[in-house]
Amino acid sequence: MTLKIAQLLSLSLVLAVAGSNGTAKLQAQALPASTPTSSQSAPSVPTAVTPKAQPQTTPQTASPQTGTPQPETPQATSTGASQTTATPKPGQAPDTGQIFVLPTVRVNLVNLVFTVTDKKGHFKKDLKRQDFGLLDNGLLPVSVTSFTQQTDLPLRIGIMLDTSSSIRTRFKFEQDAANDFFLKIIRPADRAFVEGFDASVRMAQDYTANIDLLNAGVHKLRPGGGTALYDALYTTCQDQMLTLRSSTDVRKVIIMVSDGDDDYSRAPEAAAIKMCQRAETTVYTISTDNSPTPGKGGQVLSTIAEATGGRAFFPDRLENVDNAFHTIEEELRSQYAIAYRPADFKQDGSFRTILLRAVDPRYHVSARTGYFAPKATQ
Repeated sequence: MTLKIAQLLSLSLVLAVAGSNGTAKLQAQALPASTPTSSQSAPSVPTAVTPKAQPQTTPQTASPQTGTPQPETPQATSTGASQTTATPKPGQAPDTGQIFVLPTVRVNLVNLVFTVTDKKGHFKKDLKRQDFGLLDNGLLPVSVTSFTQQTDLPLRIGIMLDTSSSIRTRFKFEQDAANDFFLKIIRPADRAFVEGFDASVRMAQDYTANIDLLNAGVHKLRPGGGTALYDALYTTCQDQMLTLRSSTDVRKVIIMVSDGDDDYSRAPEAAAIKMCQRAETTVYTISTDNSPTPGKGGQVLSTIAEATGGRAFFPDRLENVDNAFHTIEEELRSQYAIAYRPADFKQDGSFRTILLRAVDPRYHVSARTGYFAPKATQ
């Protein structure tokens, strides 16, 4: 039931909220059509839809933490979303299904975090909810329950540094940029960890908010060996993100610094991406290959980032790796969040597509493109 994005390029959906009860009224308007690329026509959209008011549910709130915050460690339970994901048993082959993207879903409430940039890549922080249009599985939402600018959720960040032989001459730039990033981004409510990967994954520092410990972890790593990028990403999302427990909503992010070349993995690319999506983790990638044109490794990094709602960066010089970290830092503190109730929602475990666009064509929205609906309790 997935919509083809090409069919929707000529549409812009205007979102406006009417009435004091928060019920959303959605209006669709057609943009001037560009030159057709196929004989298919875009699906028809009603000119105005006023959905029925939905009964309000009382959200559950976490008990406030007391005392000194303690570093979180992964547990063998779900992150709190109303769906459960099976973790492969020892010896079980990784899931190699179709690539999907997963925002947080609680019963029939979808929470989506996104960023908006202009044509020069600058973040737009002053837009309103009526500046965006949204389709969930091809349908207008029943209601929009909240829209927040510049969300400031606590961060759970993993830095994954490629320590394979292929990046030996570039490794110091990776270390210095990562240390500078921690110094600028980590706040008391945040937690981060440091890993190195070549043919295997090595945890240099587990979750902590202590900058000195994170920096020491970065400097523990030494380059050498082959590159099992897909295995490393799969394992990290499964062990560090999927089972993470928190008493509050958090934003889970991985920053992978690598040339993107994989010559040692057993898990395929699709399995690694799907595990990140099941763990609700956004992946940013920074290439250390400063070739004029990104090769196969660059395409790998782009695919991983785009499929998980992140961005891929290709610094033209190694010295500019820290600029990529700075842009990620700014993006993580310059986001929007929208919560809505989708139409025709079924708790059947199926994949549902999301299309979120800015009404103004000058702006680009970076967001996850779909999610798995939770399954009803058996």
